Formats: sequence, structure tokens, C-alpha cells
Amino acid sequence: MKKLVQDFEVLQRKELNDEHFVLDVKALEPLPEIRPGQFVNVLVKDSNTTFLRRPLSIHFVDYERNTISLYIKKIGDGTKKLGELKEGDTLNIVYPLGNQYSIPNNANTLLVGGGCGVAPLLYLAKHLKEAGNNVTTLLGVRSEKDAVELDAYKEYGNILVTTEDGSFGEKGYPTQHSVLEKEKFDYVFTCGPEPMMKAVAAYSAQKNIPCEVSLENTMACGFGACLCCVTETTEGNKCTCTEGPVFNINDLKW
Repeated sequence: MKKLVQDFEVLQRKELNDEHFVLDVKALEPLPEIRPGQFVNVLVKDSNTTFLRRPLSIHFVDYERNTISLYIKKIGDGTKKLGELKEGDTLNIVYPLGNQYSIPNNANTLLVGGGCGVAPLLYLAKHLKEAGNNVTTLLGVRSEKDAVELDAYKEYGNILVTTEDGSFGEKGYPTQHSVLEKEKFDYVFTCGPEPMMKAVAAYSAQKNIPCEVSLENTMACGFGACLCCVTETTEGNKCTCTEGPVFNINDLKW
């Protein structure tokens, strides 16, 4: 798939809570095909400490508006600078990068997200529903204030939440939610902190359910040139940015 380097116009910055926001950006040219699980590399301007582009999962794509939505957590100087962008500002993006989640048909699917790892799951949920799948999205957050965008996920299926402090949904971690024992799933897709994804992978392996994870390695270039994002697989080392970020758990040495 051809990679593009283009300027986008910032349409909106929606603050979700103190740490997270969604940036809606409009392409100045018609958007190419973008698949669920792919990511972008964005240029951070006017930062004395941010020299490399920042990889961000594609949260959603609206072809009618010709827009991409990026779900961002304010972690370092780069993402904090992105959080200062205003309507009308320009953002330079390299996209679409990486591979995609598989899209089965007419299956019972479970999406598990934790932290800012929820980013690619909304667009995935849309594609899964359009393919005739039943979609359940399970989000693991610290507290009720972190349970954001629930209405957006409800458009594409059932939404469940766990909170570490028990302030909303079921108390605990995603892999402790009661739905995992009550319901039989045909496919599992996950993105989030590695310990959470490994726990989801262990659950899926125990239940003999196909499972795909999206790794959050440092992906500085997006083209497999810098080798910053190499991950160990059963077939040797692979670049997460080109041969991932989505991997079947059977291909990882977990």
C-alpha cells in the first residue's frame, strides 16, 4: 500500500479528560483506503525536545468528511504539544502505516482495550459490525473519569467497562470481567499495556480462541529503516511498523 506524506488541517481538539484528547484532522486530498489497526506518524512542530515523528493509532476515519481522528494521551513533550493544536493549524502526517486486524464474518468478537490502547478499537468495531459480526468492546480503565467515548462504541455493539477502583462497571482488570466466563467468543482483538495484552492472550489460548494484538513499540520511522521497533517472533525478529503492529499471538514468543 502506497505511503503518503501530507498536510492535514486541524478541525477540532476534543478533550476527553485531563490526560486524553481526540484530534480530528482533515486531509487536503481524498483519503486513501485506511484499514483498522493501521497508524500514522505525525510531525511535532515547535518543540525543542521532540526530534522524531510520533506514531499514533488511527482512532476513526470519516470518508464523507475526509477526516481522520487520533486518540492521544499526553505523556511527554511531543504529545503535550499536539494537545496545544487549534482549529486551522496544520499537522504533517505520514500514513497509512502498518498492517491491519483481521475481519471475520458473522462471528462473535471481543475487543479488549486498556489505557490509550483503546485508540484503534473504535474503527475496528465499525468494520467488524459492517462484516456482520457481533461486537463486544471491553475497556479497562483506572476510574470512572477515564471511561470515555462509551456512546461512540455503543454504535457498533455492546460496551463493557472495568475500573481498578470499582467506581464504574465491574471492579478489577479486563481479564477479570464476568463476560469472559459467561459468553463464548470466536475471535479476540486487543490493544493496550503489554501485561494486559499478555493476560488477554493467555485467556484466548486457554479457550482456544484466535487472538490478535497490536504492539505499542517505538516506531520512529514507520518504514522499517531505523530498527527501533524490532520484536521477537517465532519466525525471527520483525519490524513492528511494517510487519505489524498487529500480530497473531501464535506468532509471538509470549
